[in-house]
Order: sequence, then structure tokens, then C-alpha cells
Amino acid sequence: MKNSIRMVAAGFAALVVLTPAGIASAAEVKLFSTFATRAIVEDLAPKFEKASGHKVANSIANSGVTVKRIQGGDIPDVVIGSRDGIDDLMKDGKVAAHNVTVIARSGLGVAVRKGASKPDISSPEALKRALLAAKSITYNDPAMTGSSSSGIHFAKVLDRLGIAKEMKAKTVLAKNDAGDLVAAGKAELGVTTMSSFMPVTGIDIVGPLPGDLQANTVYAAAIPTGAKNAAAAKALVNFLRTPESATVIKAKGMEPG
Repeated sequence: MKNSIRMVAAGFAALVVLTPAGIASAAEVKLFSTFATRAIVEDLAPKFEKASGHKVANSIANSGVTVKRIQGGDIPDVVIGSRDGIDDLMKDGKVAAHNVTVIARSGLGVAVRKGASKPDISSPEALKRALLAAKSITYNDPAMTGSSSSGIHFAKVLDRLGIAKEMKAKTVLAKNDAGDLVAAGKAELGVTTMSSFMPVTGIDIVGPLPGDLQANTVYAAAIPTGAKNAAAAKALVNFLRTPESATVIKAKGMEPG
């Protein structure tokens, strides 16, 4: 009930800012977003532009790279990233707490090349057998510049399953393109956030990681201190909390709010 009230309030706020008066002072919103939210942003940005008159200039990188970029002085109007990354920006004084809005959550999943047989991953033991049986796997490189939360977590999953050593020789580490590597036949199984798989053609999603092996990453939108177009930025953040946006977020493999 509380979530419904918040969504209605957010929708009303979005309607207030997306008025003809707002369109009269249209701006270009400089957005930094993460690969995990790419499909969401690519769907919703044009809709926001049409509704508000503002334009969105989106730059995509993993959350770690984006955080370092802002820490280095490159200030966007809005940043969408993992909550951990946003929290780092708050600690550095780059973002104020009242300018942070949680927009989505996403778990990790497994994918195979389109048309390939889908292994059983319904339990930790089943996942372990599927991984050991696979000729090759791919997931985001945990040591990648700026790091990858999905890659870091899955490396821990392999340790928990006791097969990290066995998997090392047949692992193709990805640079935020695990789905693309699977689609190209360069890896039999891919693991990353479910939402990152959604825009990739040529793959079939097997399902989420089972049980307590799962990790849900929280994604937030924040308006950094010193944002050039703060009013337009706020309009975009409000738009991301509307019921229309919630429908898109669900369709792209995430849970809103």
C-alpha cells in the first residue's frame, strides 16, 4: 500500500514538471547510466523527451567507472548506478541524500545461445552441475576498471560452490558484454544481471540464480551537487518513478522502486 501511494505521488510530481511551462525552458539533461539499466533508459528517454521537451544525452559505463568519472570532476545532471556506487558519491559530497531516488532492483541470471538446451539451475547443486558440464562460461571481470558488482558476486558464488578452480580454465571474462559473448558462441553459459541480458538478441534467458546464491542489486538515480540543469534532472527522475516507467522497468527484467 505504501509503495502504491509513493508511485501515485511520484506520478503526480512528474505531471507537475512535465507541463507546457516546463517545455518552454527545455534543456539537455546530461545523464550517466550503467549497462544494467541500458534497456530501461533507451526505452524511457525518448518518452521523457516527448513528454517534457527536454533532451537526454546518455553516456553508458559500469557503475564503478561512472563513480570515478564524477569523483574526477565530470558532473552530469543525473547519474543512474548501483546504490553502492551512489553511496560512495554521497560519502565524497558529490551527491546529497535528498537527491537520491531508488528506481529499480535486478538479480543475476543465466543465459544460453538462442535455441540451445537450457540446463537445470533450479537449486545450488543443479547450478553447480550445469557449470561443471558447460564447455565455457562468461561473466563480468571482477577486476575490470571500476569493478563490476555482478562479476564480483558471481566470483563469490563459484567459491561458495567450491568450483572456482575448475571453472577458471573455461571462463571467458567479459567487459560488460556477457550476453553478446554467449550470442556469438564464445561462451556456452553467461551470467550477469537479468536486465543486462534483456536487450541482447541471439540468447535465451534460462532463469535467475537459485536461492541464496542470488544477489539483488539496487539501482538509484541521483542529481549530483552542481548539476547544471537541476530542474530538468528532477523532471527526469520523477518520470522514472511514474506507473508508465514502472511497467517498462518490469518488462526489462527489473523490479521498480
